[in-house]
Amino acid sequence: MPIYEYRCQNCRKTFQFLVRSVADHQVPPCPRCHGTAMHRLFSLFASPKSEESRLDSLADPGSIPDFDENDPRAMARWMRKMSGEVGEDMGPEFHEMLGRLEAGEDPEKIEEEMGDVLGEGAEGEGGGLGAGGSDDTLYDA
Repeated sequence: MPIYEYRCQNCRKTFQFLVRSVADHQVPPCPRCHGTAMHRLFSLFASPKSEESRLDSLADPGSIPDFDENDPRAMARWMRKMSGEVGEDMGPEFHEMLGRLEAGEDPEKIEEEMGDVLGEGAEGEGGGLGAGGSDDTLYDA
């Protein structure tokens, strides 16, 4: 029984649905706004890595050869790669910030408007991170 993720094109919220039968599966309506314009997303999957190999990957400067700290798009690519290596969803504020960087917005303007998305205590002291980018509830499809 797979779990599929869908994003509602109306309210832009992402939901996870437990699919009991792949053969009979139909696109579910949005649990939030009841819209029917749902878009199936490619779900992430886990790949076991040791903590040491993750840290080695993060420390390798060759893994991001096109990084330019003055280019918001390059900064977003680097941040997306780092969050992927950590293996945790950084929350909706983080994803909004990445989207704005990928659109080429000025990082200082984003920080001015959103504050410090990563928060002072992001390293385990209850920084401003959300619990995740999707609704944590599984819906039966």
